[in-house]
Amino acid sequence: MARRGGAEKEEVMEYVPVLIVGAGPIGLALAGDLGFRGVSCLLVERGDGAITQPKMDMVGIRTMEYCRRWGIIPWVESAGYNRAYPQDCAWVTGLNGYEFGREVFPAPQDEKPPPQSPQKRERCPQNFFDPVLRRFAEQFDTVRIDYRTELADFTEADDHVDVTLRDVDSGETRRVRARYLVGTDGGASTVRHALGIEMQGEPTLTYTTNVVFRTDNLEALHDKAPGYRFIFIGPEGTWATLVAINGRDQWRFSLVGDQTRREVSEEELRAAIVRAVGKPFDFEILSILPWIRRQLVADRYGSERVFIAGDAAHLTSPTGGFGMNTGIQDAVNLSWKLAGALEGWGGPQLLKSYEIEQRPVAIRNVAEATGNLRRMLSPQAVSPPPEIFDDSGPVGDVARKTFGDHYTDLMRREWFSIGVHLGYMYEGSPVICADGTPQPEDTITTYVPTARPGSRAPHFWLPDGRSSLDLFGKAFVLMRFDAGADIAALVAAAAAAGMPLEVIDLDDPAAATLYERKLVLVRPDGQVAWRGDVIGDSADRIVAVVTGNPSSQSTKPRHTEAITV
Repeated sequence: MARRGGAEKEEVMEYVPVLIVGAGPIGLALAGDLGFRGVSCLLVERGDGAITQPKMDMVGIRTMEYCRRWGIIPWVESAGYNRAYPQDCAWVTGLNGYEFGREVFPAPQDEKPPPQSPQKRERCPQNFFDPVLRRFAEQFDTVRIDYRTELADFTEADDHVDVTLRDVDSGETRRVRARYLVGTDGGASTVRHALGIEMQGEPTLTYTTNVVFRTDNLEALHDKAPGYRFIFIGPEGTWATLVAINGRDQWRFSLVGDQTRREVSEEELRAAIVRAVGKPFDFEILSILPWIRRQLVADRYGSERVFIAGDAAHLTSPTGGFGMNTGIQDAVNLSWKLAGALEGWGGPQLLKSYEIEQRPVAIRNVAEATGNLRRMLSPQAVSPPPEIFDDSGPVGDVARKTFGDHYTDLMRREWFSIGVHLGYMYEGSPVICADGTPQPEDTITTYVPTARPGSRAPHFWLPDGRSSLDLFGKAFVLMRFDAGADIAALVAAAAAAGMPLEVIDLDDPAAATLYERKLVLVRPDGQVAWRGDVIGDSADRIVAVVTGNPSSQSTKPRHTEAITV
């Protein structure tokens, strides 16, 4: 499909700066973030946007920080999930059997943000989250979404990509010329295959079948405390899970499976659901989805003008909730760099840094998710002692407690993963000015904020009640913790390069201690790009690096605004 070459002879009917293929959460987020930056884009999707099988249900803390930036937190919170529903995770023989252990979590409406962030994670399954992101994207006049439209072909040239789109219903085709093309078209990505990009990892972890069903008041059918997720353990080990899809009457049952591929009939699935609940009951099956749990990351994230993001670039087990959230990071990382390239201040290294920064994050997150799966399916869980299933008095009670405590220890790493969401680092990026400080330990269950270049700029509260994260988004931000620090050379260099820059003066000793330097330059995506106590004669070099220009070249001046907080 993909070809290199010059302009085609066919008439090009439409021109767009960015064409995005695939309107799942990643494509919608990318389109919305481009619109947020004033960049025109066209998003095409072969389906109609309806979600019958939500593939994610947890919006991670970093993604919620982006939602805060976009001003859509109220939309997420009111999207449809019952925010009063408890979020406990429990491991049981059945809903009417034994409970081995439970991790207690508050309902979404009661959970508080951790001290490291102004936000917290939110339960918002894809059937609720996609409409929120679509609403976000469609509020911008610069964003257009065409459903029932598929990618038929594309040709990449030196300065554009010629694309053929096909109307799924009529079969009619049309030609579009884009400056850049992004494939957010899922695990079977047409764009990735057209570019000849291979994926590395484990192609089959398990063959799993999901069933979304509806029943009224499931809680009345069993004696367990309500929970978001139940893990079912039988003599064969961990065999199924049950998740509250809307916190009311819809549930997702997953028959975990193994590496053996087989057809699972509806009759077998119904029997498995009844086994999990522990008694016959009435329920309506809404959808059935067989799927393959994978651990794969693309060898590369694109070419000069064509990129991939989300599941097109990395496939992960859902154990941990990292897949979609890693993809949203892809979208935000790529969006401001596309804007920089289109506006003329982004140099040749800027878009190249997308893969360099995001691919290691994907490898890390995919591996962690697989580790969570393997702990859930570990030998201790797969071969549980028979005593835990016997009603044998004290002997069974002791066996169940021993097994439950061990299983709880195995699973706890999955439930507490703030380090995965906030502690990622862009080590070795060509658009980060490293300051020579040692790389901190990459932790999973804990997170210590750091302003070391390449890291997420830490949160602190401003005097007016805003978070420091509210300062970041559309431009580079130079945080000045010492009003006497001379920044004139950096401001001039940024203006000469056309680099969007705001200067924020901050009189906050605690924040200054947190950021460790008098001057800290934060990128539009909220990552620290440079920090130091003095600029000296390094201004041109700093601007050249962070804008992806090997040698600093002046373009049109851009207004630079100073703000005191």
